[in-house]
Amino acid sequence: MARAADAVRPRLARAVRAAEPRIARFARATVPQLARITRPKTWQYTAGAATAGLALAAGVVTAAGPWDSTGQRTAERDRAVAWEQAGDADHGHGTADSGTTSGAPRPAPSAGPVLAGLGGASDGVPGGAKAAPGGKAVSDVLGPLLEDPALGARRGAAVVDLTTGKRLYGLGAGLPLTPASTTKIATAVAALTALGPDHRLTTRTALEPGTGELVLIGGGDPTLTAREDARGLASLRALAEKTATALKKRDLRKVTLSYDTTLYSGTETHPIGVNENLARVTALMADEARTDDSTSGPAPRAADPAADAAGTFAGFLEEHGITASPPGPAEATDRADTLATVSSPPVTALVERMLTNSDNDLAEALARHTAVATGEPADFDGVSAAVTARLKQLGLPVRGARFHDGSGLDRTDRITADLLTALLAKAADPARPELRPVLTGLPVAGFTGTLADRYTDGAAGHVRAKTGTLTGVNTLAGTVVTADGRLLGFAFLAHDTTDAWAAQRALDRAATALTP
Repeated sequence: MARAADAVRPRLARAVRAAEPRIARFARATVPQLARITRPKTWQYTAGAATAGLALAAGVVTAAGPWDSTGQRTAERDRAVAWEQAGDADHGHGTADSGTTSGAPRPAPSAGPVLAGLGGASDGVPGGAKAAPGGKAVSDVLGPLLEDPALGARRGAAVVDLTTGKRLYGLGAGLPLTPASTTKIATAVAALTALGPDHRLTTRTALEPGTGELVLIGGGDPTLTAREDARGLASLRALAEKTATALKKRDLRKVTLSYDTTLYSGTETHPIGVNENLARVTALMADEARTDDSTSGPAPRAADPAADAAGTFAGFLEEHGITASPPGPAEATDRADTLATVSSPPVTALVERMLTNSDNDLAEALARHTAVATGEPADFDGVSAAVTARLKQLGLPVRGARFHDGSGLDRTDRITADLLTALLAKAADPARPELRPVLTGLPVAGFTGTLADRYTDGAAGHVRAKTGTLTGVNTLAGTVVTADGRLLGFAFLAHDTTDAWAAQRALDRAATALTP
């Protein structure tokens, strides 16, 4: 394998440079593909992923997620097209995708499924997987690495075999520590459990009878977009067009425009205050209230996201022949007649986007919807109660856990390494296929999301993990496939760190130590 890797390295480097534009186009195309998902596949995320890990070591698999129906990374196909190679199997979905149409991409070389089944257990160990190593072996590997002074004065760590559920290693595993953005793993599990994988967030317009008042009603969808190319997201432009058509049928060309954000309650300001890492938490916004062209990461935000979205909507109505007054806040009555709706991609896709990009706005929205579905107020206190309740219902170890938001930006959040690995194990449970996006949405080392520029010197493609970073806090939680094909879940939390980059590198070394 080492000789193979050395042989392909120059070619791979050239291919990576040549393929970058194509990979970027592929990434942009992912959202509409996810939007077409109506139910998560019952792929089983286990040790069968070792096949893909070995292939990546030889330079074949160079990106990850989402997945096609056979379990092959669709990015494998994209890279094969970049190399102008034809494969012997078609992983597409129809003539256009299969390469039978002139100019269409040709199929990628076949690869073994990377999401093999958790079923078929024998003696408690699923077929194709081996029993986990003893805890001492893992301790020998991780112990010295987790003693690194860069990891601060307090730390917690846990490693579990996701196939058997056996804990292989623990260091302060029950110590509640600030989780930073690894909180989003808990948010994802709670949201999928409370809302269901197929649930969509709906924005609508309604007409108050006899008043000429049109109300734009926020559905808590931060991915609602005003961009011309919606890329599979709910479109504010499409909502305006459908609303204008409905108004014209009623012989209305002029309306009083209002907007309703009452789906959420409490303050819109996150405890960290005004910050470029997220917008005000409101039920109505477009493009996460970003005032630049970005789609992820920190960005300047509109001071009043709801008013900004409503003003943009008024402009779209004008384009379709409807004159609207300057918008103002109001609550739609029960008598209001719905005119038009647009809906987000399903929660499965939203969870993956939240985890891959560490999307704080989406995390807060999913947490609020979890509160609504649980019967709690849609505010920060309601989020705390709802997320905790959902995790308790799943039998997860929530002792000491505190959730004051959905994103992990609140420094008073507390999670244990035991809870984080238990969340990952629950997502790998074959009886819980609806939770699989928690695993498939994790950033892939060296390729996607917040791990795109990490692990470039060893474990690229083998580690999938959610990162977390606040001043003095560095965390990492995710999965690795071992050399003999076992799927492990891990969680590392470091507190009181003084050098963020040194702490990050120490955590990366610990995760890498678990890989082939």
